[in-house]
Amino acid sequence: MDTVVYPARLIRTMDPAVPTAEAVAVRGDRIRAVGTVEELMEYPHARLDRRYEDAVLLPGFVEAHSHAGTGTVWQDVYVGMLDRTDPEGRFWPGCTTVDEVLDRLCRAADELPDAETPLLGWGLDPLHLGGAPLAAAELDQVSDVRPIHVMHANAHLCAVNSATMRRFGIDSGTDVPGVITDDRGEPTGVLQEFEAMALVGELLEGRGPLTIDATALRRFGQAAVNTGTTTLTDLGTTRLMDDDGVALYRDVVDESYPARLSVFHFGAGVGDPSRPLPEAAARLGELAGTNTDRLRFGHAKLMLDGSIQSFTARLMEPGYYGDQPNGMWNVTAEEYYEAFAAFHRAGALIHVHCNGDEATELFLDTLEAVLTEHPRPDHRHTCTHSQMTTPSQYRRMAALGACANVFANHIWAWGDQHLDITLGPDRARRMNAAATAIASGVPISLHSDSPVTPLGPLATVKHAATRLTMSGRVMGQRERISVQQGLEAMTVGAAHMLKMDHEVGAIRPGMYADFAVLEQDPLDVPPEDLGDVPVRGTVVGGAHHAAAGDSHL
Repeated sequence: MDTVVYPARLIRTMDPAVPTAEAVAVRGDRIRAVGTVEELMEYPHARLDRRYEDAVLLPGFVEAHSHAGTGTVWQDVYVGMLDRTDPEGRFWPGCTTVDEVLDRLCRAADELPDAETPLLGWGLDPLHLGGAPLAAAELDQVSDVRPIHVMHANAHLCAVNSATMRRFGIDSGTDVPGVITDDRGEPTGVLQEFEAMALVGELLEGRGPLTIDATALRRFGQAAVNTGTTTLTDLGTTRLMDDDGVALYRDVVDESYPARLSVFHFGAGVGDPSRPLPEAAARLGELAGTNTDRLRFGHAKLMLDGSIQSFTARLMEPGYYGDQPNGMWNVTAEEYYEAFAAFHRAGALIHVHCNGDEATELFLDTLEAVLTEHPRPDHRHTCTHSQMTTPSQYRRMAALGACANVFANHIWAWGDQHLDITLGPDRARRMNAAATAIASGVPISLHSDSPVTPLGPLATVKHAATRLTMSGRVMGQRERISVQQGLEAMTVGAAHMLKMDHEVGAIRPGMYADFAVLEQDPLDVPPEDLGDVPVRGTVVGGAHHAAAGDSHL
């Protein structure tokens, strides 16, 4: 078998033994060596491939909190405030006012085949629109006959119109937590968290951020290529307990798929479990025995609280800035403990959704109790989002051997709202505290939670390094990390918390030949410009994949 030597303008390896190199040698799907062109050409059966000689190579980025729904949501109408680009490279300008949202929905409704076809949108957040309401009263201006469903950007709330509420019998007598009512006790059309949103779940008919099909998985893979990402997660699916769902992943994520995918079973927090916990845990163990180099099973995702910008995250004192009521639990403490213990005993890797610091506290209390009863070395259970985690919680996290996946993108996407509306300036500048986590000895990664915010590791590093909000304010300067630390978090750090750091996350001998192909060195541009570094594509297991619209590869 040939050893292919790829020279590059620069290679940053994330390997402390050899931080940079001028070339990398690949044999099959693995890295054989790094070094100079001269020394690598001395290896047996070496041949030179100059396709990357003017590019910069980094380890392929590892996104440890994303969702395959990244490929699904583009079936619906995007009405978020952030400008977005879909996996095929189409640009979607953001909607900055309620009128723009309604206008886009009206234009989309005109393209539907009949008045009964539901109109589905996504990406909404009224906080981005100055707090202006957008519920049934506003959506009825688009149509009070056609069912309309608009998912919020965080996927913890949705807004529906009157026709949808009539169809599903939501009225003043509906006694379900999360059905928001007005002063008269009438539902407004806003549904908070999963129990309430499930009332209209039938309307989505196989769509939405937790639903996937083959097309969605392929779009997800292309989104990875476009952003230099070679390892993805589907961090929470309900499809692993049925054979058809598993077959879907296996059919699409084969040796030609342009990324590695770790799939996490949604084990608690999104409604009634489809199987008893012991049975679900045993099935994950069986699925893990069928893992391939591209597709990994055997992990569990647990959901505790909601989202900060929706006031459904659980906060400890002093609570929300405006003294709003504390948020909502998506699972009881007892149910959460039972799920955590079951998956832990079965050997699963567990990532737990914790936005508020009260949720982090429950994560730590439960982790300590379970480890005391069922010791397990090197578990790498992860507090994901970890947005309000305090210094004392990070010290405890380090002592318990846990990891933190920090939601750095929130600083840009909702930083102004956290400073002014949800948390206030003091608590906001302490959130997403990557610097404190590193100082406390906690292994970290950074993430996008795509499609909640755009998949794009370089932009994610930018947000952690600059902590700039959309208005240009710095939200907690002392929690900035260096670009090098951010790149490490998005490569070897994320690989560590997926238990893949022996395979991906660095360019060194024996690792998979997974690279991000960039036009600029991320350490040679101002941190605020990191998100604009062009990505040509990726290499995954020695196979080359071009970003949408790129003609170099």
